[in-house]
Amino acid sequence: MAENKTQRNKASVTAFLSAIEDRQKKSDAKKIAAMMRRASGSRASMWGTAIVGFGSYHYKYASGREGDYFLVGFSPRKQNLVVYIMPGFKDFAVLMKKLGKYKTGKSCLYINKLEDVDESILEQLIDRSVKLMRKRYETK
Repeated sequence: MAENKTQRNKASVTAFLSAIEDRQKKSDAKKIAAMMRRASGSRASMWGTAIVGFGSYHYKYASGREGDYFLVGFSPRKQNLVVYIMPGFKDFAVLMKKLGKYKTGKSCLYINKLEDVDESILEQLIDRSVKLMRKRYETK
């Protein structure tokens, strides 16, 4: 079985965040990192070359494929901030209505800048997603 392309590694999260050139994006990334640390109780790790992840969970599919992935994470991409809400969004409809301006993918929340959303709602979303993942999976 093939391994996940995105693996936890020893790269420096501090160096990664410090290298963000856009001042606003760097500030937003640091705020999101603080929210995720509070929610997960875990220190940040780099996953791949551009994702900051917190904690981890072990998954096992019916096909037999299994592995580990971050519990919650984000990536400060050039176009937007991507917040990874691993259980997806269907369990968080009430919060999503109050969040503000965003787009979503399956488990990706795309935010142009933090001021486009209600930070307290975002923090609640992150916190609740971590709690839900801990109910569903073996976590570290």
